[in-house]
Amino acid sequence: MTAGGAPADVTPCEVATPEAYLVVKTGPMEGRRFKLTAGQITTIGRAPTNRVAVPDEVCSRNHCEVFQSGGRWLVRDLDSRNGTRVQGQYIDGDCVLQPGQTIQLGSTVLCFTNDPDAVEEPAGRDPLEADTASEMAVMDGHQPEILHRTRQTRYQSAEAHIRDRLGRDLARLYRLANNMATATRVNELADIVLDGLLASTPADIGAVLLAPPTKSGSSALPPLELVVFKSRTEMPYQRVSDSLSRLALTGRDAILARDLQTDSELKTESVSDICAQSVICAPLRSPEHLLGLIHLYSTDPDRPLEPEDLEFTLAVADQFAAACENLQQRERLAQGLARVETENQTLREQLRVETELVGDSEAMQRLRDKIGRIAPTDATVLIRGESGVGKELVARAIHLNSMRKGGPFVTMNCAALSESLLESELFGHERGSFTGAVNRKIGKFEQAHQGTIFLDEVGEMTPAIQAKFLRVLEGHPFERVGGGTQVEVDVRVVAATNRALESAVEAGEFRKDLYFRLQVVELEVQPLRERRSDIPILAEFFLDRFCQRLGRPNVSFTPAALEALKRYDWPGNVRELQNTVERALILTHGPKIGPTDIQLSALGTASEESAANEQTVEVFRPVSLEFIEREHILAMLDWTGGNKSQAAQLLGIERSTLDRKLKRYEFERKRGDG
Repeated sequence: MTAGGAPADVTPCEVATPEAYLVVKTGPMEGRRFKLTAGQITTIGRAPTNRVAVPDEVCSRNHCEVFQSGGRWLVRDLDSRNGTRVQGQYIDGDCVLQPGQTIQLGSTVLCFTNDPDAVEEPAGRDPLEADTASEMAVMDGHQPEILHRTRQTRYQSAEAHIRDRLGRDLARLYRLANNMATATRVNELADIVLDGLLASTPADIGAVLLAPPTKSGSSALPPLELVVFKSRTEMPYQRVSDSLSRLALTGRDAILARDLQTDSELKTESVSDICAQSVICAPLRSPEHLLGLIHLYSTDPDRPLEPEDLEFTLAVADQFAAACENLQQRERLAQGLARVETENQTLREQLRVETELVGDSEAMQRLRDKIGRIAPTDATVLIRGESGVGKELVARAIHLNSMRKGGPFVTMNCAALSESLLESELFGHERGSFTGAVNRKIGKFEQAHQGTIFLDEVGEMTPAIQAKFLRVLEGHPFERVGGGTQVEVDVRVVAATNRALESAVEAGEFRKDLYFRLQVVELEVQPLRERRSDIPILAEFFLDRFCQRLGRPNVSFTPAALEALKRYDWPGNVRELQNTVERALILTHGPKIGPTDIQLSALGTASEESAANEQTVEVFRPVSLEFIEREHILAMLDWTGGNKSQAAQLLGIERSTLDRKLKRYEFERKRGDG
């Protein structure tokens, strides 16, 4: 024999070795033993294809393997997610096993031994330890027959005679807790919990009801809202007995009741409609307040709910309450972060507002005076004016000079989106409310809470959106798309339009009641051609800004260039002037911008005098602003050779807005021909 104990002339595979076993000391398979066979690799992991399949969510699908080499047994980690430990130490590569040593993967501990009967169960181990949590209910008048009630689950201290049942339930609770940890939304969490409860108890109907957030110190019982409902028999949801709910809420106990049909009061309540043989009401409790209730019904008289089911439901409810609070806190943080980001963006934009209301004309001075009088009130404001005159800047100025200036300023162009998308943007949506709605979204109205919302192109709203918008204007709460929770907001509405709303009301395209609700205070922003003295001031302002942005200091207009700008009519108003100045600076290489460096559209008149002469010659026609807008848009399309994108850019509107207007013109033409 050599010093190693093996004959020198015998190969390692021929060395006689005693029988070897793996015995599960702790974990879901506690007490199981597996014989190791020489020449075979024993794989261990969560996948059912392993020789030792461990139902442990912390384990990897293929976690580790045990094999024999050179007369010795070794264990090798298979790049598992959480690693493999031998005698409490993580292994890297192959590790030789000695009898009595333990292999740990996740919460499962296996003992390597030559004598499985010699492996002792760990002393003092209590397989029934588990976290708990629950809350809700009170009683009015007649009580049902209460079979059992409990405040503390037996999982916290188990006796030997109940270990088998509680051991199984504890394993289920453990797996359910792992599944609950994957939830990212409260609804998803409730769905997981109900699936687990219906799979582990005789219940065939289950529901989770949650209370809205309560003010701290409130002792009143909260109203409950159905979050998730499941039924094995596809039976519609019927709310649980008010008496049982109150009893569970006020006592903060989980309650099991049976023979509800014989109770005179409960027989008149909705729970009797589903012929429930037994009911469990388990409160969802936090240290400060009640979160909601879990309801389980059994309609099968041969499979009633038992006290053990009550114990299990209470343990699940406690886990649910803790996880629910964490998710709700996470959602509140996410909403707060979104609000802060919106407010930060608003503040950055507001830094420029005072300097962007540029102009010394009489029209601008009157506008500033009106803003100063209107802003301190909380009245709804309707801003009228052509595209590009700066209606959003006026709305920002109103917000900055109001009592809400510390709140958010949120903007929304109502013409840029389809009806469904606009509804989602304005009012928000719940997760799963439509295809692609993977998360809850907070709408513009909620984002603008305690601030101001500016709705541009409000005349382009569809009738359905107008109806919902009107209710918000009247102070009513609204619901997110796909949701049932009433949302109340405190916002000031500032709307804007370049459309003749009066004509739209007469045509039935705009609600008359909404028109009058919006027209509390009205502001008219004059087009640039009617305040020509502001054109040089605005041009210099934009030039200074673009010089700083492009790193081109000391560039200025020649007097002739400013005169050319002043003579032009600016059908695109301030927006067109801003674009023209930026284009001139980019295309000019010298320190001066002259008339030849300025590219103007043929839509504007050549001179103020010629425009005045044409006005005196042309016969006045009493037509609506909408008719003039239509003629102007069609003329712009002719000028661009039918290029809609270029026409929309010159008009200062979105391409989608132009398409919508053209579609309406075509419809009116066909109706007129008919």
